Parts: sequence; structure tokens; C-alpha cells
Amino acid sequence: MRSYFLNVFAAFLLLGITLRTQAEEKSPLRIIVFGAHPDDAQYKAGGTAAKWIKAGHQVMLVSVTNGDIGHWQSAGGPLAQRRLTEVKKADAVIGASTTVLDIHDGELVPTLENRQKIIRLIREWRADVVIAHRPWDYHPDHRYVGVLVQDAAFMVAVPFICSDVPPLKKNPLFLYSSDGFQRPYPFKADIVVSIDDVFDQKLTAIHEMPSQHYEGGANGSEEQMKKVPPASDQAGRRAWLREGWTRRQSAEANRFREALVKWYGPEKGSAVKFAEAFEICEYGRQPKPEEIKVLFPFFP
Repeated sequence: MRSYFLNVFAAFLLLGITLRTQAEEKSPLRIIVFGAHPDDAQYKAGGTAAKWIKAGHQVMLVSVTNGDIGHWQSAGGPLAQRRLTEVKKADAVIGASTTVLDIHDGELVPTLENRQKIIRLIREWRADVVIAHRPWDYHPDHRYVGVLVQDAAFMVAVPFICSDVPPLKKNPLFLYSSDGFQRPYPFKADIVVSIDDVFDQKLTAIHEMPSQHYEGGANGSEEQMKKVPPASDQAGRRAWLREGWTRRQSAEANRFREALVKWYGPEKGSAVKFAEAFEICEYGRQPKPEEIKVLFPFFP
């Protein structure tokens, strides 16, 4: 009789573990993307974010600075407010949550205080996946976002740092967004995502950030703006935007064609027109291919 009850208890225990595992597998993934300025996360991962959200998962797009010097005609509080308004509209198109930290554009440094801000954000979001710039780039803000996010890796699971926010139970998958820099080593496309089905949605989101794209941001000029259709010609602007981003995202697909074939198979991988690519950071979780397909559930 005792053996019978032990067997029943074991069966219920196994059932509980199975149900809990199934519930965890069905719960929405939580992804947080860090960019240096209010446009970087949208540019680098806006398409993949849209795919996650369409699949029922949750994404937060973070700007680590407020972008208050990112325009050739204006700066300070008015520009920071304008860019916050723009990026919220862009993220609404994608369906993502928005966070913009109040750190001056061009003045980001990898301090302990800023590292703790990043740790808290990752914990509060309960992230499964974290995406950021690589820590080498033309812009110091981009570089230091990479450094800060790297420094937050592992620490997000350590209980007695930032102890006011509960630690994560396991280290997330940390990813770098793609770039063209060669030193100390070229970007390695570990994961490449087709964004063909959300390309128009990404363009619509970018359209909501005119200060950066149509007006040229920090590097704009009167001469450059003459090459862009005026604000009164919205159809012309959208066509101009599509032309530039078609070149940009198709170049990404062609550059990483081999990885697309790996993830989608020869037929589908060869047909992808537009893509976003990511490199796995050594400091976070090191997933096997089957785990990547759980975290990126739109792969075949």
C-alpha cells in the first residue's frame, strides 16, 4: 500500500513539473533592445521586434540617451521632447513599449550608476533576450551602450547588486545588432531574420521619426534637405524612404545569405529580400539551435 501511494505521489509530482514546463513554454517571450539614441533600436531591430510582437511576445525598445544634440538645427530640451514624441509614435506602429533615459546625447559614459540603470531595466522587464550595439563603433554613445550592456550580463542574475529589483533566475540571451566595423573583429551573423513580411511596417515606423531621416539628424544640412521631398509631399517622402531602406535591408540579406539559408533552408533562405542580423555575445546564455528556434519562433 505504501508503494502504491508513493507511486501516486510521484505521478502527481511529474504531472506538476510537466504542466509547469508547458506553461513556461507558452508564456510570452520578453525582449529588450538597447540603442544609444531614439532611433537606433528601431533601425537595428524594428523588423524583428514587429515579428516577435505579431507572434504574441513583448518587446521594449530603449534609448539610453535622450538624443538632445541629434539635429543640425536644434538641440536641448525641445529636441529631446521632439525625439521622444517621434520614437513613441514609431514604437506604436510596431507595438513595442518605449523607454528613453534622460542622459544627454554625446555624454554617455560607462559608470557604475549607468550600469545599475541597465541592470534594473533588464530585470524589471524580466528579459529573455537582450540586444545592443557592439562595444566598438564610430559613435562613443554606441560603444558605451555595448560596454554597459555587456557589463550588465551575468550581473542581472546576481542577488546582491541592485537588490531593490529581484534578480533574474537565469542569464538572458545577449545579442549584438549588426554593423560593418572590422576591428577588433568583423560582425558575425549567428542569427539572421527575414523581415520581408514586416518591411512595410518597419518603414512606417521609421517614417514617424522625420527629424532623423528626412531632416538628416545631426549630420543634416539645407543642401541635403533639398534632396528630400517636402513634408507636404508625404507620398514622395515614403517613396524616398522605401528606396533607401530597400538598399539597406537587401544589402543585409545578401551579406548574410549563407546564414539565411542555414535558418530557413535553401529555397526560402535564397528568396529572402530583407533581413536583420544578430551576433551572440559570449557573456550571456549560449543557446543551442533548438533553443534559438524557441526564442525566435518565426524560424521554420
